[in-house]
Amino acid sequence: MSQVDAGVGEAAAAAPTAGPGAGRAPNPLWTFGFLRSELVTTFRRWRTLALLGVLAAVPVLVGIAVRIETRDGSSAGGGGGGGGEGPAFIAQITNNGLFLVFTALAATLPFFLPMAIGVVAGDAVAGEANAGTLRYLLVAPAGRTRLLLTKYATTMAFCLVATLVVAVSALAVGALLFPLGELTTISGTRISFAEGLARALLIALVVAASLIGVAALGLFVSTLTNSGIAAMATTVGLLITVQILDQIPQLHALQPYFFSHYWLSFADLMRDPVYWDDLVRNLGLQALYAVVFGSAAWARFTTKDITA
Repeated sequence: MSQVDAGVGEAAAAAPTAGPGAGRAPNPLWTFGFLRSELVTTFRRWRTLALLGVLAAVPVLVGIAVRIETRDGSSAGGGGGGGGEGPAFIAQITNNGLFLVFTALAATLPFFLPMAIGVVAGDAVAGEANAGTLRYLLVAPAGRTRLLLTKYATTMAFCLVATLVVAVSALAVGALLFPLGELTTISGTRISFAEGLARALLIALVVAASLIGVAALGLFVSTLTNSGIAAMATTVGLLITVQILDQIPQLHALQPYFFSHYWLSFADLMRDPVYWDDLVRNLGLQALYAVVFGSAAWARFTTKDITA
């Protein structure tokens, strides 16, 4: 807990001392220092580093598996289909290592990435309560709303970093094991490697944005309990449940409203021209989940009796 205490102490040191003006809102510099402290504390945790390590290992395993499978000249993934999801990308990896980026994101998005986000978001508030540092944080002039926003911003930063870790690891492995060059899009047109790299970055950003709904859900669950483990387990359990429900044909009328339904729409960025409809639906749905569960988290946290 020394890192948490150090982060709290740094934020408290930046706060104005008690006195006639102690009740006024903290200035922007204090807010920035508080956010920086939260980011440092989160990314220094062994659990966070372990999650990022697992995410970075996925593209390595996929790349090695494809390399072994295709060493006799056969195609990977049985040739893939034309739908633009994981199998179709796998079939293209041997021709261009940049496709490993798209394959790795398609492989990690259904479970590994959201699970990592659920762990970080679920522990955001409940972990502080369990460690007995939540009341200490609220002694500083942060206020509950500012504290909650800082926790959510930190979780969103982890979303971006986790996604980029997968993309960069996949790009490095793809460059080492396979050739790089011009890409053939799902539509059959050719684009330059530079444009393909730009689309890969855009896809990574879209994948990160696709996780803001899970982040808000996890933060809300984190405000409901004082146990970090319970909050993390509940968030991951809800994630798995939604993924299962999204595969049941009888629930087709409800599935467009599940936060995971349009996750793989990022493949449409590899069409020429880009097909935007499902991408816009996905981002709009994530924004809706962020507003609904973010508001629920705020309503719960601002009225919660803090006892730890």
